[in-house]
Amino acid sequence: MPVFYECQRCTACCRWPGQVRLAEGEIARLAGHLGVSEHEFIQQHTRLTDDRRGLCLNDKANGECTFLEGDDCSVQPVKPQQCRDFPNLWNFPGFRESCRALPKLVSNREFVERAAAATGRPIWEIRVPGKDDAA
Repeated sequence: MPVFYECQRCTACCRWPGQVRLAEGEIARLAGHLGVSEHEFIQQHTRLTDDRRGLCLNDKANGECTFLEGDDCSVQPVKPQQCRDFPNLWNFPGFRESCRALPKLVSNREFVERAAAATGRPIWEIRVPGKDDAA
C-alpha cells in the first residue's frame, strides 16, 4: 500500500535551497496574483535555471523561497506546480527528517484521489509510487 503524506504546511520544504522551476503559465498567474507585469515579475523574482533551460524562483540569501513570509507562503493560492506536488509526487532522500507531513497508508485508488486533490493535477496524471505502470 502506498503512503500519502498529509501536508501540515510546516514550510520546511520552502526553506531548502534548490530550484523551483516555473512551468508554462505560472509566471502569468504569479504576476497577476502579485499585481505586477510578467516582465516585472521575471526581473524581480526569477533567475535562469542551472541547466539554462528555463526560469526558476529566486532564493533568499539564506536559501529560503523568495515568497516565504515567516511561516506562510505569500503566493499559496497560485504557488508553482512543483511546490504543490511535494511531498507526494516528488521528494528527495532525507525529506522526512524535516518535513512534518503526516504519513498515512492508503489504497492505490485513495492515493490517486488524494494526490489529485492536493496537487490540482487530473487523476490520469497521478502515478502511485512503486507501482509498476505495466501491471
